[in-house]
Amino acid sequence: MQHEKTKELAMTALMTALIFTATYIIKIPNPATGGYTHMGDCMIFLGVMVLGRKQGALAGGLGGALSDLLSGAAVWVLPTFIIKYAMGWIMGLLLEKSRLKNRLIAAGTGGVFQIIAYTLVKIPLTGVVPAIASVARICMQTVIGLVLFTVLSAMLSRTEMLSFFEEKRI
Repeated sequence: MQHEKTKELAMTALMTALIFTATYIIKIPNPATGGYTHMGDCMIFLGVMVLGRKQGALAGGLGGALSDLLSGAAVWVLPTFIIKYAMGWIMGLLLEKSRLKNRLIAAGTGGVFQIIAYTLVKIPLTGVVPAIASVARICMQTVIGLVLFTVLSAMLSRTEMLSFFEEKRI
């Protein structure tokens, strides 16, 4: 039992680091909102596939929030944690608890939630016009994340890596 908890913690920490790295290093600033577009969504989707709903969502929330904190966007830390966590949770829930087994649709549903949630949070923080103006950018970020996720998960499926993780999932 102790070994499984240690393994779960280590895998979650590794995925958090991968999500943070993809979010923090590969980013395009958005002067209108003070935010940025990044490649972290792809890794969040992948994290849910590898770790499952609970740990994947946690890694997504922590990785995204840590990136905001270290980017100097402290006001976004809590909203990002909640939104990224919920995005991963939604994807994982659709994959684990429903008949839906299509990874892209599950990830896309989480991504749509993210677009709506960030837009709603941006309204009181930046104003209606900047929030609406940023919708295209968050949509682009989500779509790119979905495309990259589709490519990476297909590559991992060919190596049977995803099925290995699904069998060993804690």
